Amino acid sequence: MTPVAVTGFGVCSAAGLDRAAFADALFEGRSAVGEVVLPRTVGRRAFRAAQIATLPAQAATMAGEGRAYDRFSVLALLAAEEAVAAAGLDEGTLAGDRTSVLLGTGIGGATAIDDSHHALYVDGRRPDPLTIPRLMAHAAPALLSRRWGCRGTVLAVSSACASGAQAIGLGMGFIRAGLAERVLVGGSEASLTPAALQSWQAMRVLTSTLCRPFTTARDGMVLGEGAAVFVLESEAAAQRRGAPVLALLRGYGTTSDAGDLIRPDPQGAAAAIRAALASAGLAPDDIAHVNAHGTGTLLNDAAEAQALDIVFGNAAARIPLSATKPVHGHTLGASGAIELAATIIALHHRLAPGTLGFAPEQAAFPLAISAANQPITGAIGLSNSFAFGGVNAALVVEAPALASS
Repeated sequence: MTPVAVTGFGVCSAAGLDRAAFADALFEGRSAVGEVVLPRTVGRRAFRAAQIATLPAQAATMAGEGRAYDRFSVLALLAAEEAVAAAGLDEGTLAGDRTSVLLGTGIGGATAIDDSHHALYVDGRRPDPLTIPRLMAHAAPALLSRRWGCRGTVLAVSSACASGAQAIGLGMGFIRAGLAERVLVGGSEASLTPAALQSWQAMRVLTSTLCRPFTTARDGMVLGEGAAVFVLESEAAAQRRGAPVLALLRGYGTTSDAGDLIRPDPQGAAAAIRAALASAGLAPDDIAHVNAHGTGTLLNDAAEAQALDIVFGNAAARIPLSATKPVHGHTLGASGAIELAATIIALHHRLAPGTLGFAPEQAAFPLAISAANQPITGAIGLSNSFAFGGVNAALVVEAPALASS
């Protein structure tokens, strides 16, 4: 199938407020995980997550009417501003019905939800009148549409941790089908609220120590917040305007386990990877790097390792693999987008970022997991996203090596 050009992308995360800072954190192995600062506390437990400490100064005014937008929408806009600038697009080009916006989020306006419930049930106050516009899942894509006058399809995708990857895959399909000339795609999540953290803790999937994907010592995941947004265009459209082509989206696959709500099925994950390869017209041997979903939980890592073995066989032990969540946290609906950005960055530098917390002597599976940064010898990478509800998504991307790498 015809590849789709990535002409710009931006990242706003606890590990870096732009893609350059994000890249530095990946390769330097700097974790953004720390104690979460909450506006309200419930109980005595202190939570650790990858929280953005301070947003850029322009974030307060960038979204227009200050309190009209939830934090997840503002993060999406910050990432999109970087993406649009990198793509060299002006407002006149973006405006109109040939530009669409598709963003993923697992929860939407979590802060608005938490604030309104606390106001009503604890303080006895009526919720802010703008609560509903802030909490709706499509508030972020609607904000981007408004910012640049994008009058094409505006869509929120919500499928837990596969949301961002599915939004990107759907945007890729829009370009291939001629439904849009360009699409802003990605994911955003800001759900580090008191109630959300307590709820995750109740599931017993949060680590009490460190996030250690694919090790025998793994005992859970660490949450995060952030956003990543990409500008997608057809190769022909990018060439017509002399746009930079930072990467080519080659393939997308998505499947459903149609089974247990929280227990992953390796066969479903493997089917998504195979579908992405088929969409790209590629074979397993063409993959030079894998960015794993790698949550650090017992079940998810085991299922993903088995899925990689199903698809790649013995080659799974030779393909450089990175699990980057120990750096930027598990950003839920934004994870597929943030980790596609990490995959492109890795391919640009021909270097798979080291997986924090991984030690070869604690390897739980026969995979080529990067304990430290390791070389990549090809141009094509795979990014996996596997979600609660049994939703699986995989993206295949090709990126040139940077001249300076």
